[in-house]
Amino acid sequence: MNIITLVKQAPDTTQLSGSLDGLKLLAEGAPRVLNPWDEYALETALQLVEAHGGSVTALMVGPAAATETLRTALAMGANQAVLVDDPALAAADTLATARTLAAAIGKLAPFDLIIGGRAGIEGNTGATAIQTAALLNLPLVSYVAALKTVDPAARTLTAVRLLDNERQIVETPLPALLTVVKEINEPRFPTFMQLRKAKKATIPTWNLADIGLTAAEVAPQVSWLAELPPAGQARLELIEGSPAQAAAQLVERLSKQQII
Repeated sequence: MNIITLVKQAPDTTQLSGSLDGLKLLAEGAPRVLNPWDEYALETALQLVEAHGGSVTALMVGPAAATETLRTALAMGANQAVLVDDPALAAADTLATARTLAAAIGKLAPFDLIIGGRAGIEGNTGATAIQTAALLNLPLVSYVAALKTVDPAARTLTAVRLLDNERQIVETPLPALLTVVKEINEPRFPTFMQLRKAKKATIPTWNLADIGLTAAEVAPQVSWLAELPPAGQARLELIEGSPAQAAAQLVERLSKQQII
C-alpha cells in the first residue's frame, strides 16, 4: 500500500502558560512540534505498511523551518517526507491549505490511502482533511478509532468511527481519506539511531509552481484575529459577619442585581 500521511507543524503546548500572554507568545514564535493528532495518523500508516507492504509519505504545508518537524515523521518510520513552502502560503486558511495538499497529492500519485489526524491542536477546525477529500473527489471517513479490515486486493477498507454516543462501522472503497482519533493506537517512539538517520535525510521542498498552483488560487478567504481582548478589571469584595449574616447579605445583593 502506498499511503500519504497529512501532517503539520503545531505549537508545543508543553510551553503554554496559563495566561493569555503565554498563549500569544506561543502563537508568535514558541517551539514547534509535530501535531500530536498526526502522530496517530503516522502510526496507523506505518502499521498498515508493516502488514501489507508499501511505503509511507509524510506531506506537510508549512515554512522552511517545518523541515525539522518532518524529520520526526521520518524518525518514526516514514519512507519519505515532502514539504510544500511558498511565500503565498504564509497566511493560508484551511481551504488554501487543502488546495495545496490536493495539488501535491496529485504529484505524489498513485496512492491507496491518505490518513490525517483528527485536527490541528491550535485551530481545532478539522476542516482541512474534509476539504482535501472533497477537492480530490475521494470518500472521507472521519474520527476513525479502529480498522476492522483492510483488503488492498479488493480495494476496500472497513473502519470503526468514534461518535459522541456510539460507534459506527463504515466500509469504503480505496483510495480514500481517513482522519483518526487517539483511540486507534499508541504512536511509537523513535530510537536514537532513527533520529540520527532522520537528521541526515534530504527532504524535498516544493513551491506552488512545482505543484501547478498560483498565488491567486491559494489566496486566503479567512483570517485569524491577531489581537487579544482587552484585559478586564477584577473587583473583589469580602462580606463579613457570621455565615448566616454573610449568606443573607449575598442573597440581598444578588437579588438587587437581578442575578437571582
